[in-house]
Amino acid sequence: MRTNPPPAPTRRAALAAASCVALAVAAGLALPQNAGAAEAAPIGFGAGTIGGGNAPAVTVSSLDAFRTAVTGDTAKVVRVNGLLTLSGQVDIGSNTTVLGVGPSSGFTGGGLRLKKVSNVVVRNLTISKPLAPADAVTVQESTKVWIDHNSFSADRDHDKDHYDGLLDINHGSDQVTVSWNTFKDHYKGSLVGHSDKNSGEDTGRLRVTYHHNLFSNVYSRIPSLRFGTAHFYDNYVVGAETAVHSRMGAQTLVENNVFRTTAVAVTTNRDSDVDGYANLRGNDLGGAATEISQVGTFTTPPYSYTAEPATSVVASVTAGAGNGKL
Repeated sequence: MRTNPPPAPTRRAALAAASCVALAVAAGLALPQNAGAAEAAPIGFGAGTIGGGNAPAVTVSSLDAFRTAVTGDTAKVVRVNGLLTLSGQVDIGSNTTVLGVGPSSGFTGGGLRLKKVSNVVVRNLTISKPLAPADAVTVQESTKVWIDHNSFSADRDHDKDHYDGLLDINHGSDQVTVSWNTFKDHYKGSLVGHSDKNSGEDTGRLRVTYHHNLFSNVYSRIPSLRFGTAHFYDNYVVGAETAVHSRMGAQTLVENNVFRTTAVAVTTNRDSDVDGYANLRGNDLGGAATEISQVGTFTTPPYSYTAEPATSVVASVTAGAGNGKL
């Protein structure tokens, strides 16, 4: 059923944020991040991901050097210096941290693939215009992944299939946190679970946390989730047609987000033969509709976190999300 949202909260952002922090300190829980103090470790389903950890960092400034540096499963930290043009995707080995140097290092024209790997961190990169069939980042058959403080973008000057996804998580991947990224100017934002026919591989997996991300002028898939479990909290969505899409039995908790100039904030009953489930709380829908055919059972994530109130999300996310903010 499609319903219009209640009026937005009227409490002042500063008072609400201060109250949230005080309660979190008293309870000993993880605090919401201030824009100037990036988290040292992921919160959410990807908790425990350390990538290369304290391995000596290697700085690369060419595509060939990058390909060599990220190969293999030994612990490694690879710093990317400069904007590298590529075609297709580069495969990243397990136990790897890929870290951009400064505010404008990364890749254009293609992206990164995490396939059959574990314990990978991708931070502080700009990745733009991934020509199909390459995604900006693909996470496939992989576990323990942290995607943090990156800037993903394309453009909407071409048809929707000219570029592929900005962040796709599929084929039974699991334990992923997506935090403090920007996703801009694209049709297909983030797909979790690639097919209605992949229940055997995906059921019980595809557990993903999205928090403090900005989705600006992204048409849909914010995210689109099949079979899995998603916690979508403290995100800022601007200019979407359809934002959160839960289907094929997926369980989604949508908490304390802000939606602006968005037609449908959350839907559970589009495009697939089987509907998904969603629980909503504390959101500022900003006039967006919801289409909730099934209320879910996922109400308490299995990890410690503190969601800041929707009244302070816009300020926090616009100040702190994207590369160059570490």
